[in-house]
Amino acid sequence: MTSTTDGPFTERSTELLTAVLLGDDHRREHGSWRRLIGTEPFRRPDRPTPEELLDLAYERLRVLNDSLDSGARLAADPRALAALHEWLGPVDPTFTTVAGIHYNLFLGSLLDHDDRRRDLSDFLRLRSVGTFLCTEVEHGNDAAAIETTARYDRARDGFVLHTPHAGAQKFMPNTSPAGGPKTGLVAARLLVDGDDQGVFLFLVPLTDAERALPGVRVRRLPARMGSPVDHCLTSFDRVFVGRDALLGGDHGRIGEDGGFSSGVGNRRRRLLASIGRVTAGKISMSACAVGSARATLAVAVRYGAHRRVSGPRGTGRVPVMAHRSHHGPLAGAMATVFAMSLLHRRALDRWETHRGRVGPGREEAERLVAVAKGWITWQARSVIVECRERCGAQALLENNGMSALLTGVEGAITAEGDNLAIHAKAAAEMLFAAEQREPPAPRGGGPGDLSDPRFLGGLLEALEEIWFRRARRRMGSTPHGDPLRRWNAASGPALRGVEAHAHRQAAEAYADAVAGLPCGHARDQLTRLQRLFALDRIARNSGDLLAAGYVTAEQVELLPDVLDGLITDVADRLPELVDSFALPAELLADWPIAGADYVDAYDDPDASWRRDGGRATAPGER
Repeated sequence: MTSTTDGPFTERSTELLTAVLLGDDHRREHGSWRRLIGTEPFRRPDRPTPEELLDLAYERLRVLNDSLDSGARLAADPRALAALHEWLGPVDPTFTTVAGIHYNLFLGSLLDHDDRRRDLSDFLRLRSVGTFLCTEVEHGNDAAAIETTARYDRARDGFVLHTPHAGAQKFMPNTSPAGGPKTGLVAARLLVDGDDQGVFLFLVPLTDAERALPGVRVRRLPARMGSPVDHCLTSFDRVFVGRDALLGGDHGRIGEDGGFSSGVGNRRRRLLASIGRVTAGKISMSACAVGSARATLAVAVRYGAHRRVSGPRGTGRVPVMAHRSHHGPLAGAMATVFAMSLLHRRALDRWETHRGRVGPGREEAERLVAVAKGWITWQARSVIVECRERCGAQALLENNGMSALLTGVEGAITAEGDNLAIHAKAAAEMLFAAEQREPPAPRGGGPGDLSDPRFLGGLLEALEEIWFRRARRRMGSTPHGDPLRRWNAASGPALRGVEAHAHRQAAEAYADAVAGLPCGHARDQLTRLQRLFALDRIARNSGDLLAAGYVTAEQVELLPDVLDGLITDVADRLPELVDSFALPAELLADWPIAGADYVDAYDDPDASWRRDGGRATAPGER
């Protein structure tokens, strides 16, 4: 590649872009997790079995817990939980899964509903590992319809948990004795004097160190693709727990007289109050996906620089990165990864501002979290697949890490609300909200400049309106009286509108980040990434923009050349941009193909498939 950018990429430029990716306060928010993944307990093991990986995940959970000043403080801080997922996700998706369940869904829910001031010491010291049981065999995203029951027993002043049939078994929680005794928060339908009061959480001991407790049935599910997490089917046969087991609050409680009271009249809202930690879980899934995409992109860029192939006739061998067919997709991935990072922080900041409040601001913030989770995890899959392909057969080997992250992000796509389901919900909400807005008119004063990020941001906003206008038109042309048919007619363009909304939000986050940088190399490079991201999405929708009068035919014809020039500029800086990810050297050493000496491991029949200090190591050398 021939550089078209001016001047060296300084250490200051790298620091500025790191702050763009991780936040201005990244040393405090991210520093401890970054240091932790550089320690020996988090090095990649050599040829582990699935059971060894599961044991390792719980061992690492204890290492993490021992490193904390307070597990309760971590559980109460969604920003810290997100940072944990961002750094530990690329190291060990299995460990990150069990850590997220224990600290966010379990401990976080206990703290959010701690009106009884429970003794949490067993869970804070990991004498019992916490888990979360909501999804059932027949009820995934429709948690409001779950069928596990918790009947209030007045005589014993407690609750009887029961699984009425096979379809009501809790599906996929990590409830085996692996890792030690388990205690779960079980989502169950509260029945008081025969009345269904909605879904609440109940604190239920599940196993000791060896087996399930009486009345609790736990069976391991078949191995999940790419993950050794101890996913299980779990059911209850009239298990009694005391009144303190109910995680009550303003949304519902049992009084001393045994009567039920609630400040929330709607059973669905009671459910949402009970499982409110799912929103923080969505943010954590986005963080995990962002971290995994950055790590795989860093490895792919490094591998592309030292993997040499035959060049054009008479030029000898060249790095595979020299080819446009190789560095072009990675440049596009870089623009997307920055967009993912910026949208993740935008959603997190917005939610932090509005959580704990009531009103449209909170609803919009929660919707942005959901939209961001869906878009970011889908983009992470695309980035990881692209990087895997750019690294060829080497990346198919488990020791090179990419296969584990690909299957890990598949889990994130489904966890905390399946992407399509949460985007469909957002699409419906935004579709009806959009009915109150006037459709935008083509901008006056002639077409804008394709080099102007503000004009590009306006085009992304226009695309969002175009897709929702199309959805409204389709719904309006469908006869009333059949809601499903009307939704089916509108859902396609409405979902495209949600995608366009994610693009607009990411573009606005890019604009804010650029505006916050001083003039110089970092700002110039971020502006190039900003334009590359926007123009790539605009090019995919240029026909719609042309038809609506937002761009001219000449601009549509220019788009490929403008994109090509940006790809050249960004590709020239890929190694420096990877440096801004601030990945620890110890992490990169666990990915053999990230090092220029990766071939050495194939030259020693006794070598471990791990790198330390930039070289392959034999077992006796550790």
